[in-house]
Amino acid sequence: MINQKIEEFLLEQNRSMEALYKPVLLNNWLSATTGNKEWADKHEEALKSYFANFSNSDTFETLLSFRDNNDLTSIQRRQIEDLYNKMVRNQLEDSVRSETLELEKEISQVFNTYRPLLFGQKVTNNELLDILRNSDQEESRKEAWLASKQVGKKIERTLLKLVQKRNKDAKALGFDNFFQMSLSTQELDMNTVIQIFDELRKLSDEPFRLIKDEIDEERATKLGIAKKDIRPWHYVDPFFQEAPTVGGIDLDKVYKNKDLEKLVSETFKSMGLDIGDILKRSDLYPRQDKNPFGFCTNVDRKGDIRVLVNLDESMFWVTALLHEFGHAAYFKYIDKDLPFILRFHSHSLTTEAIALFFGRMNKTLEWQDRFLEIEGNEMKEESLATKKMLQRQMLVSARWMITFTFFEKAMYENPDQDLNKLWWKLVKEIQYVTPPENTNAPDWASKMHFSLAPVSYQDYLLGELTASQLHHHIAHHISSDLFTPKVGEYLIENFFKYGASLHWNDKIKNATGEYLNPSYFANQFLK
Repeated sequence: MINQKIEEFLLEQNRSMEALYKPVLLNNWLSATTGNKEWADKHEEALKSYFANFSNSDTFETLLSFRDNNDLTSIQRRQIEDLYNKMVRNQLEDSVRSETLELEKEISQVFNTYRPLLFGQKVTNNELLDILRNSDQEESRKEAWLASKQVGKKIERTLLKLVQKRNKDAKALGFDNFFQMSLSTQELDMNTVIQIFDELRKLSDEPFRLIKDEIDEERATKLGIAKKDIRPWHYVDPFFQEAPTVGGIDLDKVYKNKDLEKLVSETFKSMGLDIGDILKRSDLYPRQDKNPFGFCTNVDRKGDIRVLVNLDESMFWVTALLHEFGHAAYFKYIDKDLPFILRFHSHSLTTEAIALFFGRMNKTLEWQDRFLEIEGNEMKEESLATKKMLQRQMLVSARWMITFTFFEKAMYENPDQDLNKLWWKLVKEIQYVTPPENTNAPDWASKMHFSLAPVSYQDYLLGELTASQLHHHIAHHISSDLFTPKVGEYLIENFFKYGASLHWNDKIKNATGEYLNPSYFANQFLK
């Protein structure tokens, strides 16, 4: 009798969630592809209705009573846990949640409208980035870097108020703080995540030190300064999360006059993964009023999968195209017999892992030989530079993501501490960046993710680690050639088809024989 009630409850929840889900994604797609405010407004309304579905206190009480049942099947358990994680964060009064939304909206408005001052003139962030990437003028670089941090001062007070508010709400829901709640409701154990990052930090210490020393030598030579005088404004972005290019080689020229759609389609086709139908539904080229970034959307969890990018003939956009169609392939091959709730990724890190797995391919000699069909010494030089660039970027970005995650954890555990001092302490210890002298500004707050995309950065690094573990298993147990149907079959049968019916770490173990292990990332990029 109780099992029948659970089935009826889950059936109803699947129905209501499915009815509310498609309008959210479809309106977002139409907003992104047209820039029309009407669709943006409809998306916001649909999103409100979607989340309101998870706020009903009576439904939540029923869910809690079923959650304690020890006789749930694995499919029932996964649906119950998914619903619990969605609902527990929505069990606050509307007025309480509105306060948080107002603070977030206030900060978002500043990020969207604030224009930094550089030498007394208002400039865009892109103009500041252009200076950091290309200028060899010391004063311009330093002032551009300082200007990139101005927004942090503008939002610091509101952001700290928001952090306190998030913590207060998390405690009201039974959690220690917002950071711990966010990880818990993503099925991430905080101690496990921090342990993995600690291990990766130790594994990468010496390789990163060598790479960082090499980068500093190059930057000092290029900018005409002593290596000991390198400061944050001498790198190519405000947070040293990107590695400078290697040797000044133009990594874009091999894509000139190439059919990028064909390159990507043939990559997936060689692995037995058909993306032709998704390509037809996608929006691939830039135009006025279109969203300038890139994403993949699974509109109805039934096969209506679309990709938005803004292609030009560059390595960046080829990487983005491979990356987004990695997401698309994952979604396409999820078992459609699963309940609607489970017809999705088990955690964003698992779909990020697949997207990153494909997004790395154009930086390998194997892919370039197979799909670019360029021969001679020039291609060899390009390939070596690309391979080194990938290693650099993996190390630089990994250390950045560890820094970000450790700071964010400490911030929510004690938001009253001297966060400006803590920030530069971690940057120096983990990224080996020498702090600017006599600083006590909220430079960290200028990174939008702390305020508007909190407790999400760890997912990218966990995805990178998973991609390396999958790559190692495929190379050693499935095929030494990535571009064969055996690889696609392996991914479908061992990873994609399970959707959210497996916990993310159980999915990794199912596919590779062990839980997430950072040593494979270390073996791939730290040697």
